[in-house]
Amino acid sequence: MNHRWLLSSPDPEQARALARSLGVSPLFAQCLINRDFSTVETASAFLTPRLRDLQDPYLLPDMGVAVDRLLQARQNSELVVIYGDYDVDGVTSTALLLETLEILGWRVARFLPNRRDEGYGLSHDGVENCLGQFPVGLLLAVDCGSTAVEAIRQLGARGVDVVVLDHHQIANPPPTAKALVNPRVGGDRAHGTELCSVGLSFKLAHALVKRGRELQWPAALSFDLKTLLDLVALGTIADLVPLRAENRILVRAGLDGLNTTQRPGLQALCEVAQITQTIGGYEVGFLLAPRLNAAGRLEDACEALDLLLAEDYASATRIAQSLDSRNRQRQQIEKVMAEQVIGSLDARFDPERDLVIVEGEGLWHIGVVGIVASRVLQRYYRPTIIMGGDGASWRGSGRSIEGFDLAAALRECDGLLLRHGGHAMAAGLSIAPENLTMLRDRLNALARHALSPDQLRPPLRLDAVVGLSQLTEEQLVELDRLRPTGQGNPPVQLVVGGLNHDRTPQRVGRERQHAKFWVTDGRVTREAIWYGAGDREVPKANFDLACVAHLHEFNGRRSVQLKVLDWRAGQAS
Repeated sequence: MNHRWLLSSPDPEQARALARSLGVSPLFAQCLINRDFSTVETASAFLTPRLRDLQDPYLLPDMGVAVDRLLQARQNSELVVIYGDYDVDGVTSTALLLETLEILGWRVARFLPNRRDEGYGLSHDGVENCLGQFPVGLLLAVDCGSTAVEAIRQLGARGVDVVVLDHHQIANPPPTAKALVNPRVGGDRAHGTELCSVGLSFKLAHALVKRGRELQWPAALSFDLKTLLDLVALGTIADLVPLRAENRILVRAGLDGLNTTQRPGLQALCEVAQITQTIGGYEVGFLLAPRLNAAGRLEDACEALDLLLAEDYASATRIAQSLDSRNRQRQQIEKVMAEQVIGSLDARFDPERDLVIVEGEGLWHIGVVGIVASRVLQRYYRPTIIMGGDGASWRGSGRSIEGFDLAAALRECDGLLLRHGGHAMAAGLSIAPENLTMLRDRLNALARHALSPDQLRPPLRLDAVVGLSQLTEEQLVELDRLRPTGQGNPPVQLVVGGLNHDRTPQRVGRERQHAKFWVTDGRVTREAIWYGAGDREVPKANFDLACVAHLHEFNGRRSVQLKVLDWRAGQAS
């Protein structure tokens, strides 16, 4: 698998001291230290996230300006149009703000752009269609707008104020919005930089409720912000932002809200996704979010928004079933596209030459280019851009690896692109098809300067070396206190060394694509499963496993099972 095994350097004395202070095991303490929670104060705050520890929303850039402009709109009965985005972060943000503003007394409408016809963000077509539908006085751009310099300038010239609520990188110079509520205005260490747009939307709702309570609005005095947290958890987990600091507080409380949600739409979505267990990060990321995303990927996201806002279970069920059908359609389109891309690349991929993969085809569906880019990256471990569309321009999506800032690289290619924006690890762009080869060449030239050969091998970050006897049910229950895991707070990944097979490994699953082992250190035996092993070689004797240990339930019995990440000839002690 050619991973780089990156084992955290243990400090046994520090781990023992922290373990004594917190009353936890040394292994759990070492995992906290590995995540930069090395003091009693920081570790305790991480382990007991509390809503009362959220910071004042007015610490965010321009929050006070945004609230004042919204209050002016409410006083003058102006129509506020929420201009959202078509992914889960954008849709949950739009739903949250629609609900909040309506309850608090604003005239409010919503507009979600069509991915195929209008593209991302405040595009020319999207803005014109929005203005054609609504007499806009104030446009609230959510999860977009930070790079829309020209669109916001033109809106201002037409008498429309724009408040931007966004977490993406900002143009230089920034757009001349009435308010730019984006934590990046304050730099990388500013308050709130970990938040995605639904987190920022919750902050805006909090700020509005605070102001409404100061003004003695009855609706604000009775408003329960906790009822919004199910939406915040959905959008935050789906957007793959770090689950630390305020995101951890919001997601932990939001998952509680999801498991008791009274929203008919979310209840119906859980039904079609066949979720019967407690909803956690996996259920949101792999079962709920893809179905919500399917609407925006294939057509427009209005159906997903309608589901979140549905007021009765019957209509919610119809919408959820439609989204489930769209998701199956999306999966088939994605499968065919990925097979085409990978089939073509397998025949010509040169690991020495191809440091960045850039592929485009006029018939490829732009709604799934980002997912396909992720699959290609997983296979080759290269920054990847996949383009599709028709006509004079193609649109695409990119995913990157550590050490290569994709958004910054695209800025270096600005003259070749029609539009671009995003993050270090993910970005979107549009391009004239004839510039595709030049874009590939320029990005590869940039990568040759930015990436070392070691950075072109996928890292496997490992918390500790342990013995099989340490992996008890009690230990795994303790390690579960780190949940929810995700970006910025990865699952605990361990090395178990000096293993042999207790019995012959088996190939299992459809088309025998998985491998099952029973591994032993001579004293303890555990079951291990290697998902997606395919026809790759399995270890023989005296080997180390990199794995995630979890509690496996089958036929009413619980046991410790190891999910294999990689293996090597025995080295660990």
